[in-house]
Formats: sequence, structure tokens, C-alpha cells
Amino acid sequence: MMKRRRVFEQGHARKLLVIVDESPEVEGALFFAAGRVSHVGGQILLLYVIEPDNQFWDAVRQVQLDEQTNKARALFRLFRRKLSNAGYDKVVVEEVIREGKLVDAIQQQIEDDEDVAVLILGASKEATGPGPLVSSLATGATAGKFPIPITIVPGDLSLEQIQALA
Repeated sequence: MMKRRRVFEQGHARKLLVIVDESPEVEGALFFAAGRVSHVGGQILLLYVIEPDNQFWDAVRQVQLDEQTNKARALFRLFRRKLSNAGYDKVVVEEVIREGKLVDAIQQQIEDDEDVAVLILGASKEATGPGPLVSSLATGATAGKFPIPITIVPGDLSLEQIQALA
């Protein structure tokens, strides 16, 4: 059974979830989410997922976790700076780092945070398809059963076009 969303109840805030990685699609999702938040309220939740590599011993695994955590924090800083430079410095941004399989970690974050209302994904502009995350969540087996709406931002849109649509 799906957990009830409480985004409009007192003491809660509507959160737009953006998955952070090094792909170019993240920026479209980020700026769309910032535009929506600035128009209708709420905040952005940036989620970085560290996918486990089970072939390492514990000491090596800890080094990998530390490196990935530092990478996540650097990406968070970079995206906050990009938001600020685009005039979204007043948008509230929450940062979360999770470990696990990507889709499972996304679903667990949604399950754990009853204020997450929408997942915002950027689609790749590559001819090979919209990207693995969009393909697995929006068109895969989970699409019809996903617990919240998914907004997909086309990869070909400029920042100005995204801002006009948000």
C-alpha cells in the first residue's frame, strides 16, 4: 500500500524530486523544478544515489563510498550555484545521498518522505532514446504503478523554453 502524501498539510512542504548525476539531462530537470517551485511554492529535493559495487572488500568499499559522497556534495554545490546564477537563489533545496540500486533508492526516498509530490526527470536528446532512467521509470514495468507523477523535461529545450513552461 502506498504511503499517503501530506504535501499540503500544515507542517509539510511540497517537494519536487530531482535525481542528481553527471548526465546533461539533470540541468533541464533542475531548472524546470526551480521554475515550478518559484511559481507555485514548495522546494526541490536533490537525490544522489551511490550504487554499490559488491566486488570490493570492506576497506576498498569505504573508500569508494567516501569518493562518491564527495562527488555528490560537489554536484550539489555545482547545481546550487547554477540555480543561483539563473536567479533561483531563493528556492529551497534539500540534499539527500542514498546508497543502493538507483530505481530502488528513488522509490525508497519517495516512500520515506511523504512530502515528495513529483519526480522531475530530464530526457536525453540522443537519438538512442530518452535515457536509462526515463526508460526504466516512465516506460518500464513500474510506470503504471509509480507512487507519484513523473514529469519528463525534453532534452532539446533551452533554459528560456524551460523557464517559460515551468
